[in-house]
Amino acid sequence: MGAAATDQKKANRMNPKTLAIKVGDRDLVIETGKVAKQADGSAWIRYGDTIVLVTACSAHEKKEGIDFFPLTVDYQEKMYAAGRIPGGYFKREGRPTEKETLTSRLVDRSCRPLFPEGYGNETQVIATVVSMDQQNEADVLALTGASVALTLSDIPWGGPLCGIRVGRKAGQFIANPTLAERAECDLDIVLAASRDAIVMVEGGAKEVPEAVMVEALLFGHRAALPVVEAQERLRQELGFTKKRAFEGPKQDAEFRAKVRELAWKPIAAAYAIGEKLPRYAALSEVKKNVIAGLGEAAVGREKEVKAILEDLKYEYMRGMIVSEGRRIAGRKHDEVRQITCEVGALPRTHGSAIFTRGETQALVVTTLGTADDEQRIEQLTGQSFKKFMLHYNFPPFSVGEVKFLRSAGRREIGHGALAERALKQVLPAEDKFPYTIRIVSDILESNGSSSMASVCGGCLSLMDAGVPITSPVAGIAMGLIKEGDKIAILSDILGDEDHLGDMDFKVCGTKAGITSIQMDIKIAGVDQAILGRALEQARVGRLHILEKMLAALSGPRADVSKYAPRITTIRIRPERIKDVIGPGGKVIKDIIARTGCSINIEDDGSVAIASSDQAQVEQAIKMVRNLTQEAEIGKTYLGTVRKIVEFGAFVEIFPGTDGLIHISELSDKRVKAVTDVLHEGDEVLVKVLSVDRQGKIRLSRKEALAAAGGEGEKSKA
Repeated sequence: MGAAATDQKKANRMNPKTLAIKVGDRDLVIETGKVAKQADGSAWIRYGDTIVLVTACSAHEKKEGIDFFPLTVDYQEKMYAAGRIPGGYFKREGRPTEKETLTSRLVDRSCRPLFPEGYGNETQVIATVVSMDQQNEADVLALTGASVALTLSDIPWGGPLCGIRVGRKAGQFIANPTLAERAECDLDIVLAASRDAIVMVEGGAKEVPEAVMVEALLFGHRAALPVVEAQERLRQELGFTKKRAFEGPKQDAEFRAKVRELAWKPIAAAYAIGEKLPRYAALSEVKKNVIAGLGEAAVGREKEVKAILEDLKYEYMRGMIVSEGRRIAGRKHDEVRQITCEVGALPRTHGSAIFTRGETQALVVTTLGTADDEQRIEQLTGQSFKKFMLHYNFPPFSVGEVKFLRSAGRREIGHGALAERALKQVLPAEDKFPYTIRIVSDILESNGSSSMASVCGGCLSLMDAGVPITSPVAGIAMGLIKEGDKIAILSDILGDEDHLGDMDFKVCGTKAGITSIQMDIKIAGVDQAILGRALEQARVGRLHILEKMLAALSGPRADVSKYAPRITTIRIRPERIKDVIGPGGKVIKDIIARTGCSINIEDDGSVAIASSDQAQVEQAIKMVRNLTQEAEIGKTYLGTVRKIVEFGAFVEIFPGTDGLIHISELSDKRVKAVTDVLHEGDEVLVKVLSVDRQGKIRLSRKEALAAAGGEGEKSKA
């Protein structure tokens, strides 16, 4: 460990510091020098009673043999933070949850671009939620805490940043809304901002216009500035201004000039090729030919040649786009690649679609399930159930590679969450469509924004499955390149354009507005005017894609697939739920066994009965109705005599419900003994005379017979 780093850590231990900054309607409290003092940098971030500990550590030697920056970001939620014990057999936290993975990605995407080029030391940021107040989310605190930890360390980094959540409730923007407020918001986004720029955006909305989204981003940036400035003051006050020295990439101007001379024209020729794999093959040949052309000068410098070629590709393509106004294969800036859509591609699934845009293709399938298929989620805010899931898969063959098939990685989870958020906004209310919905997007081919193909294909598959969505949704990936005063905004970007651009953003939405957005901005100077232009161009592209989609399927099918379960929802009085369930679940288990239906009962008395066989559904409905129907005054029933007593007879008018016929109501003539008229087991017509407050039912055989003419009774005598 270097002397500067040791002195800084010592100073950190000797100078605990607390700073409070007003964010929204409460203070954000930053503490440093109190805990985790052996880390290169640490921060204790508190908002309300939610507290996140964030640490940053970086190795003091560069990791050799790599050509990327080895940064790891881990966000973890400790269940003790909310006074909970983890479920499961082992009773300890296990693999990261989806929430933890997505938050780790938020922090990584915000911090990674601000590390200097050539810094190759292994670096790790760990954010740990140690207290959760059930009101204030920890994800934005983790992002801000990562910035504080890196800013107050000697790790080279270009921050500080601040993480802010922006909501809009009743037309008013809110900084860091509570969980309760978020449930009432029509816009919910997280952004990371530096003094000069917004660097990352992630969130969703309920079809808000583009202008509202721009206002939300600018509001968030203004809310973040006091926290950014506070971090800069804290660094100066503590004297943590020195960063460790490191050796950046070496520049050999003469060698670079030789590589450029050999490579420039072949690179230009390669980028004139429209198809991805032939273009990549041509660029691979450029590298081989350059190394061969350099001869002995390239021996031992192959990695340097590769790095120079990457710089040349970056320079050529940006110049081609900004100065010449053309893209790879001659496409215009606002031109969307050819789109084809096929629905009902799979005969036995509930809904399916193949969406193809250029060289990106997704097979997307919708499956409809019952309440039994809901996903149970355990997190700090408690246990919840998820009725809509979108899972994204990116197999290696989609890019012509050979790799082991493994479980979903962070990228796949992130892309799935983006697409899920986009489509969730247009799903029907649960009381109108009580299905659990799962969408699976398998990417068959990829060259630019497979996540947006998943949104488009997902929408088509939902409509093919007969899900009555409120409005069709499409997504488009956009890029931006800025050279001086020249700006190029690109619609439907390729993978190369994503890699070499200054800003990439994905916008999903309906004809009316935005439902999901994701942005990664690598430069400062993207102002309101540029954001407005970019989102407007994205809107035009989105409408073009929607037009192509609706040409394949104009709206949801009138009914769900014949292979999907049919769910019929009926309502019973909540106090009769116990009659349907029975002791130990005996009654409901019997209904399920006899009908083969899936039955789910909610506390409000709604009963969802599901089966692919409508006759079974009708049978189950009848059984539930028989158990829960109520006697109606004035109505006639054919009941069964269950018990004879001196003063009358008890008659079961439907399962579980008995009433009393008093001896005076047995006949219009005088009856000496009940057994002169009725016996146990007889079927008897009765009319309901009254139902008292205790639910006791008074019946009359006399009035029932008068109304029916004496027909319809059967006796065992």
